[in-house]
Amino acid sequence: MNQLASIRPYWQLLSTYLRPQRGRVLALAAFVVLGIGLQLVNPQIVAYFIDTASNNTAVPGTSAYAAGLQKLFGAAAIFISIALVRQVVNITAVYLGENVAWTATNALRADLALHCLRLDMAFHKRHKPGELIERVDGDVNQLANFFSQLIIQMTSNLLLLGGVMVLLFLADWRVGASITAVLILGGFALRFFSKRATPRWQKLREADAALFGSLEEWLSGAETIRSSGAVAYIMGKLLRLARDRWRAMNSAMRANVWVMQTPTFIFALAYGCAHLFGASLYEQGIMTIGSVYLIFYYIDLIKDPLWRINRQVEDLQRAGASVNRIVELWAQQPTLTDGPGVDFPSGALAVEFANVSFYYADDPDTAVLDNINFSLAPGTILGVLGRTGSGKSTLTKLLFRFYDPTGGMVRMGGFHIRRAKQSQLRQHIGLVTQDVQLFHASLRDNLTLFGEGIDDGRILAVLDELGLHDWLNRLPNGLDSELAADTSLSAGEAQLLAFARVFLADPGLVILDEASSRLDPATERLIERATDRLLANRTAIIVAHRLGTVQRADEILVLGDGRVLEHGPRTKLANNPDSHFYRLLQTGLEEEIQRLQSPNLLISS
Repeated sequence: MNQLASIRPYWQLLSTYLRPQRGRVLALAAFVVLGIGLQLVNPQIVAYFIDTASNNTAVPGTSAYAAGLQKLFGAAAIFISIALVRQVVNITAVYLGENVAWTATNALRADLALHCLRLDMAFHKRHKPGELIERVDGDVNQLANFFSQLIIQMTSNLLLLGGVMVLLFLADWRVGASITAVLILGGFALRFFSKRATPRWQKLREADAALFGSLEEWLSGAETIRSSGAVAYIMGKLLRLARDRWRAMNSAMRANVWVMQTPTFIFALAYGCAHLFGASLYEQGIMTIGSVYLIFYYIDLIKDPLWRINRQVEDLQRAGASVNRIVELWAQQPTLTDGPGVDFPSGALAVEFANVSFYYADDPDTAVLDNINFSLAPGTILGVLGRTGSGKSTLTKLLFRFYDPTGGMVRMGGFHIRRAKQSQLRQHIGLVTQDVQLFHASLRDNLTLFGEGIDDGRILAVLDELGLHDWLNRLPNGLDSELAADTSLSAGEAQLLAFARVFLADPGLVILDEASSRLDPATERLIERATDRLLANRTAIIVAHRLGTVQRADEILVLGDGRVLEHGPRTKLANNPDSHFYRLLQTGLEEEIQRLQSPNLLISS
């Protein structure tokens, strides 16, 4: 049972990703079997050639001598023809094998990437992007050989080995039995050493993931690392990770030495048996010279397959480590499941938080949100204020169902959001944050997020409304101009494109998470009018760190340590000296006066 359980992941991967290619797999198997048959037939022709030549004692020039030569030429012609056909068969098998392998691994890579995208934010919080890249790409690359060379070629090599053993038994049972015993002994030795090597290869893959995950993080933060003087620390950590990887590699290679040396002992014993029985049986007249040649030829013939099997066992160990890691990744399942689906009303959506609490699973003792209660009527604009870490952004994550509350209920449009499908829910919410993600794609694709249901006329109207018409005209190919991710636009331009995305999506709820914090005053004024239009007839939540950004809010929600400190109409709170919002306004006004009266500012101005 344990043995079946250990091969089940391999079989599941093969059946899942090779079943759609049944025709090519069957064709590949047919060519492999044909190649093995041709490889086994040719030595028989050579043996026939040797025996015919050695038995041809006729006098040159006679008809018997001519008949013997004719047989030799015929055998040579057949040998050459089979060799040429075998080369064509082998080339075709290699082509089919690589085609099957890369088709399967590309499908697996796509499925793993989609699986990672569907996992909860809690999973992505625990795993670095570089680590996931190594799993989705690096581990899957290890399986390219698993789907073609490892499985198909290992199977063909085993079939060739079996065919040779059958022919050796047909030559003489004693020869076949002795060499079979040697090969069985070698097989057990390979299995013994391989079982001890596989866990070490898995540790090496884990060390690779840790190293590449950290490298991705460091490279993306290169400016911060260099400006803060942390280069020495990072290099020290890199050295430790590289040392861990070297130790894992060293451990795996030490175990692999025994795997690599096993075939050497197998062939030494096999040649010993061939010499012992071949010489004895020839002297007894039981075997001809051609038959003795066949024994040594077949041992030589299985030498390459055994060496290939030996190398493929090493690849299989690496593939086994990758399979285990892929199975572990598949085992990670999203905890946020879709509901049956609901029909959200069109236009502005109502929002309600009822007794909502939340904490992260890895820190259950620290409540990020604690018993949050508030409701927004459709079309209301809510300004959310609070210190860093007070839980402001967590509110938006719960609305998007990036996380589910650990207590309480969130409703939108009158429906519990857990009843909605996640894709359906997110279609009705627009989000603009400080950090705008741009893609290596056309401007059109960056605005529509690769959607095909928005015509160019609507896109141009939105860009014109945002004051980007002149900027668009300066681009070389208009909407077809390629953007180079985060390097081709200024922060202000990227922020404006993020606003354009929300305009095009036309959601019933808009969330602005300090969306204008990176804009210069001129650009900020440029989008004020567009923002007013965006928020018209929509419910909005403005997460702000600056008081000026909530001046258009109807209501104010002040958070502190995950709790609601106050919630009410903005004008009422602004005129109440006992309110938190009033004190924040006064504090903000004093800080602004102090900034304007700063000597440095006066000198510079």
